[in-house]
Amino acid sequence: MSYLLPPPPIGYARRYNVFISHAWDYKDDYEGVVNLLKLDPYFYWNNFSVPVEAPLKMNMFLKKSYRTLLRQIDERINESDCLLVIAGMYFPHRGWIQSEVEAALEFYKPIIAVEPRGSQKFPEDLKPFITERVGWTCKSIISAIRRVVG
Repeated sequence: MSYLLPPPPIGYARRYNVFISHAWDYKDDYEGVVNLLKLDPYFYWNNFSVPVEAPLKMNMFLKKSYRTLLRQIDERINESDCLLVIAGMYFPHRGWIQSEVEAALEFYKPIIAVEPRGSQKFPEDLKPFITERVGWTCKSIISAIRRVVG
């Protein structure tokens, strides 16, 4: 797929395929996580998320159907090594995030919940399904990815 980057230089660790669950109206949170992952020059990763500048294609005959979108998201999650969920987005976007969590579970992908800074409340619905719960730091997110993916 076009969102794959070349492999890391010889002698370096593997490249991780990461799907970040997000909503475009929470663009700053999504970009914040992407920027945290970019801080470590020795962490190589492919972003399997759906960026605002490259939305998924809808079925031209069923414009109000989400089935085509869900299939494309499922495919990306299946190709990913893990799912990152920004916990602060859960309540306003519960339906979409639950669909992504279900896909991760179906494909046996670990789920890492990232708590935004100053977060006081964590979604109870997510707790039984997450593999790791981490803070909003480069080190905690990347360490969790390496730990749960291997």
